[in-house]
Amino acid sequence: MHGAFADASGWNAVAESLRHKGYEVVAPANPLRGLSNDSTYTAGVLKSIKGPVILVGHSYGGAVISSAAAGNPNVKALVYVAAFMPDKGESPAELSTRFAGSDLGTSLRPVPYTDNAGSGTDLYIQNDKFHSVFAADLPERQTRLMAVEQRPITAAGFAEKAQAAAWKTIPSWFLVARQDKAIAPDLERFEAQRANSRTVEIDSSHVAMISHPKTVVGLIDEAAETTC
Repeated sequence: MHGAFADASGWNAVAESLRHKGYEVVAPANPLRGLSNDSTYTAGVLKSIKGPVILVGHSYGGAVISSAAAGNPNVKALVYVAAFMPDKGESPAELSTRFAGSDLGTSLRPVPYTDNAGSGTDLYIQNDKFHSVFAADLPERQTRLMAVEQRPITAAGFAEKAQAAAWKTIPSWFLVARQDKAIAPDLERFEAQRANSRTVEIDSSHVAMISHPKTVVGLIDEAAETTC
């Protein structure tokens, strides 16, 4: 599950490798309209999948899978890639303030929106800060395109509290990105330790699944081999 400011294409290299290994891969779009909404949507996608599931989340997508997997016996493992991993009653916005090391808060660009459900504020990363905050280990020509194509998240949704924490009952794996400027690496370490996740650390920006796909695939492989 992708996070904010991105789409499912960020998983291209990981998905291609997993398919080559014989895995059935589903990379759904994350609506980014609110944690409750997005988790409910993802839970519905999960119900359509037969057999055991290794559920993977990046960034805000980690918060989504933490709630979406609750009560689903087919989800055998959770894999977090530089992700938010809230406990019940915590929000990604709240977690993001606990540790120093993130430049995301000062890099956001709020944009008001109106749709059929009402109005609110979408959050984007400022284009000129996208490379340094989100994907500093990717070529700038690539991140310039990612910046103009980014998908926003609602400010209210980012501040919404989690209603479940599936990592308390489902085994978890966590990739800590040491050079992450979107989520503080110390927050990632705290979350992984709190959940007793099997953890690896690499020198990566926030988008480890793009810059280090082999490592991410290896972590997913380990989760599958251990739990399925």
